[in-house]
Amino acid sequence: MSGAATRDQIVESADRLFYHRGYEHTSFADIAAAVGLSRGNFYYHFKSKDAILDAVIESRLAGTRRMLEQWEDEQPTPGGRILRFVEIVLTNGPDIRRYGCPVGTLNTELAKLDHTLRDQARRLFTLFRDWLREQFTLLGHAEQADELAMHVLAFSQGVAVLSQAFGDEEFVRREVDRMRDWLSAYEKREI
Repeated sequence: MSGAATRDQIVESADRLFYHRGYEHTSFADIAAAVGLSRGNFYYHFKSKDAILDAVIESRLAGTRRMLEQWEDEQPTPGGRILRFVEIVLTNGPDIRRYGCPVGTLNTELAKLDHTLRDQARRLFTLFRDWLREQFTLLGHAEQADELAMHVLAFSQGVAVLSQAFGDEEFVRREVDRMRDWLSAYEKREI
């Protein structure tokens, strides 16, 4: 396997472990074992766990950008694109019920640790916020676009936390239906 492929495999394994166990509870040895590398070979690619975290955040940002571009290609309207974001709590339901939102849990953990990469991780939320703001602007709500973007982000995080706490899939479906109705009302409002 090439060096780049090994590095990608380390980042992918670390990402999964950070999501499932948390950053603080995942060791270098855990990641090396998941990839099947000796510590010496592992250190060739990453000198510290923080370097891996930085690579994981960059990988998540790139993956999120690709996902948002795909939504833009698949959905002809801004309302349809926003709805794709809202429905992510259904699409990723089993993982969210078990581990929480990958963006929210990472940001919460790094905030508790007052970690140096906390601002870097926040870029994931900022990416969603900016994208949602753009969609609401395209929908004709430029003056409220940021407020509406934050409302949708708050919805997704709240539902993710309660989904994980209670494991109630029907609750999530009801909340998504309510958000669909709310979004539909915004699509119909005249500016």
